[in-house]
Amino acid sequence: MEDQNTLSDRWLSVEEVAYYLGVKRDTVYKWIEDKRMPAHKVGRLWKFKRSEVDQWVKKG
Repeated sequence: MEDQNTLSDRWLSVEEVAYYLGVKRDTVYKWIEDKRMPAHKVGRLWKFKRSEVDQWVKKG
């Protein structure tokens, strides 16, 4: 079982980020395409650090 700190710092998928932010997957892809959202490409998949997403949201 992972502790809360490990869970909050793990890499998230597009689906998880969309759910976390309350938006659709298409919106997340648009934000990535516009170079506004911090995302990391791992192979063919986009991955996100929750801390980076939180910081990005706070900046507006």
